[in-house]
Amino acid sequence: MAKHIGIIAVSPEGAALFYGQLTRHLSKLAPPNDQPRITVHNEPVSAYIDAIRQGDWHGVARLMRRSADILVGAGAEVCLSPDNIVQHAIPLAESGSKVPWLPMTDLVAISIEADKRRTVGVIGTKLVIESSTYQTPLGIRGIQLLPPTPDEAEMLEQIIFGELLFGYIRPESRNAVHGIIRHLAERGCEGVILGCSEAPLVVTRENSSLPVYDAADILAERAVRFALSGS
Repeated sequence: MAKHIGIIAVSPEGAALFYGQLTRHLSKLAPPNDQPRITVHNEPVSAYIDAIRQGDWHGVARLMRRSADILVGAGAEVCLSPDNIVQHAIPLAESGSKVPWLPMTDLVAISIEADKRRTVGVIGTKLVIESSTYQTPLGIRGIQLLPPTPDEAEMLEQIIFGELLFGYIRPESRNAVHGIIRHLAERGCEGVILGCSEAPLVVTRENSSLPVYDAADILAERAVRFALSGS
């Protein structure tokens, strides 16, 4: 029997997009009579934003663990979060957990390594761009992460928190994001990580000027395979 998947939601829009990605992979990989149960739980996104802006990663971890405990109580046998901005807190949140947690950033790094890329860019919030969220798992595999310029990072921050978090994007913002990706390509990037769960509202494999590594979609496929195989 397939394992029950528990989703720790942070951004409602990002979690909704991820749920769609998860079910699309299920339709391809899981037989109709072996579909896993999926449970989603969220704490208010404002609580996460407040804790993150204060640099309170223990507070972020407590929020995540609160959701995880509720999910496990509902029967979840594996936990995960598609939100890039909270990945930094997972080692704190999963400590002592009764069920395994799937690490999104490691899965993304493994995918990039498998494609033999050596330099990749990232689209995300300033915290994701500037922190070790992706730098560490990529760096230990000999892969360079090239961030957007400071001005571009600030622009992405405004677009993500001002538009994408609420499920929409203005045409000029869409053009700006694609301009940033083109600039990453000009600077030598061989691919780009979508390090923001709402980024698929703007960037897809079909419209990107660089090969896309959609972190949430990579996690969704791995979650399905884990649920079906148990490993």
